Amino acid sequence: MTREELKQRTVGVLMGGVSAEREISLRTGNAILTALLGAGYKAIGIDAGPDLPQRLQSEGVEVAFIALHGRGGEDGSVQGLLETIGIPYTGSGILASSLALDKVMTKRILLQQGLPTPLFDVYRIGDDLTAVVSRIKTYPVIAKPAREGSTIGVTIAGDAAALRQGLTVAAGYDRQVVIEEFIKGRETTVSVLDGVALPIIEVVPKSGFYDFASKYTAGQTEYLLPAAFDAQVTARMQQIAVDACNAIGCSGAARVDFMVRGDELLCLEVNTIPGMTATSLLPKAAAAAGIDFTELVQRILEGAGLDK
Repeated sequence: MTREELKQRTVGVLMGGVSAEREISLRTGNAILTALLGAGYKAIGIDAGPDLPQRLQSEGVEVAFIALHGRGGEDGSVQGLLETIGIPYTGSGILASSLALDKVMTKRILLQQGLPTPLFDVYRIGDDLTAVVSRIKTYPVIAKPAREGSTIGVTIAGDAAALRQGLTVAAGYDRQVVIEEFIKGRETTVSVLDGVALPIIEVVPKSGFYDFASKYTAGQTEYLLPAAFDAQVTARMQQIAVDACNAIGCSGAARVDFMVRGDELLCLEVNTIPGMTATSLLPKAAAAAGIDFTELVQRILEGAGLDK
């Protein structure tokens, strides 16, 4: 649909939800809603609770802009609902959304495609915890829930005792936990918009770890944009990001996170609904490419559709 066609439709901005990332989703959704209203769209905000199907019907939503993070919104479930009732929506489809939110499946797909990712192991609730910990020979490692974002439930473990504790914490958020080698290096991110990589951002948190507070508290992180890599490394990282999105099957806007260790460009994960808050990375990268926030929101909205 063209922008003029979209302005004749009621656009529901789906935000909030029930995941651990609810508050971040509300920030993302309200920023998108403000931009759409300012650009002349008939947009309404909808907190995506258990009554979402009824709300979509009662509000007459004709197009959905998905601003949900985490499970219940970024995992294919809302996409499936919208497919079922025939409401076009932004972003990736059911399968890509489900795959990308699951860090284990993402890493397996990356490996199958020959794309670099850190070494990892998997712990599932019910596994022999002692046996899992005994397989880890080199520390530090990172323990993180397989299907959460925003660094929620993440532990950097320097020894077996800390890993045990970290697995317990992460298992409080998900039945499956990724144990990943800790990469000491430069943290970067590459946003991809409609199949095109945007400028690379290097993330330098003051705390030394890009945790929840560093991500969402203004002034806690320095963002180097564009990141200081030579042209060859820049092109290689951007191509890996595009290849990772294509391997997962992403649509619209996505973001691929990396750790850079020497010559290694290690892909950590793929995000199918990147944050759109004041401190979020996708809007920063878009701005560096000459795309302001309102234009970015409209480009994402133009990609709304079904059967992705």
